[in-house]
Amino acid sequence: MAKQLVLEARNIDKYFYSPQKTQVLKKISFTINRGEFVSVMGKSGCGKSTLLYILSTMDTSYQGQLLIDQEMITGKPPEYLSKIRNEKIGFVFQFHYLLNEFSVLENVLIPGLKLGKLGREALEVNAMEKLRIFGMEEHALKKAYQLSGGQKQRVAIARALINDPLIIMGDEPSGNLDKKNSDIVFGIFKELATEFNQTLLIVTHDPEFAEKTDRTIEMEDGNIIAQ
Repeated sequence: MAKQLVLEARNIDKYFYSPQKTQVLKKISFTINRGEFVSVMGKSGCGKSTLLYILSTMDTSYQGQLLIDQEMITGKPPEYLSKIRNEKIGFVFQFHYLLNEFSVLENVLIPGLKLGKLGREALEVNAMEKLRIFGMEEHALKKAYQLSGGQKQRVAIARALINDPLIIMGDEPSGNLDKKNSDIVFGIFKELATEFNQTLLIVTHDPEFAEKTDRTIEMEDGNIIAQ
C-alpha cells in the first residue's frame, strides 16, 4: 500500500529582524506519512517551536514551501489557513488552555462547534467517545478547574481529536507534567498512532520522550542535523 503523505516541508527558511537580521531556520526539509509518530527534538532556542508555528500554518512569514495533505499551503489567504487548521490539525500545548468555567465536555466540543460540520448532538456523542479513550468519560460534567494536571492534559488531547484531524501537533505536551503523567500522555499518543493510525508531530526537549517515537528529527541552530 502506498504511504499517504500528510505533511511536507521544502527548504523552509525563517528570519527574525530584531534589530538585525537573524536566520532562525535554515533549509528545513522533511516529510511525514500517515500514522507516523514523529518528534522534533533539540535544545531550547534551536528553532523547533518556530518550525511548529510554520507547520501549523500560524506563521506565514517564511521562505520555502509547506504542503499539508499534498496541497500547497504556502501563500494561501488567512481565512483559508484558519479553515485548514480547524479541520486538519489538532493542537496539544504544554499548557492545556482549557476554559476553567466550562465543563470537560464543553471544552472538548469547542473546535467541533467552531468547524460546524456536525450538529451538537452528534458532536457530544463524538466527544464522549474521545473522552472514553482516555478514561475521562465519568469526568465529562466536571468543570475543568476540578481536574488534576494530568487529567487536564488528557482532556486537551481529546479536544485536539474532536474534528478527526489529519495530524496532531504538540508543543512540549508533557513539559509541564511529572514523570507518571508524562508517561501516560506518551502512552496515549502511542496508542493513537498504532490503534487509530493517527499522525503525530511532537516538539520536545526530552530525549527519553523522543527516543520512544517512530522517528526523531533532531535540530540544532536552525538546522536539521539528523532524522
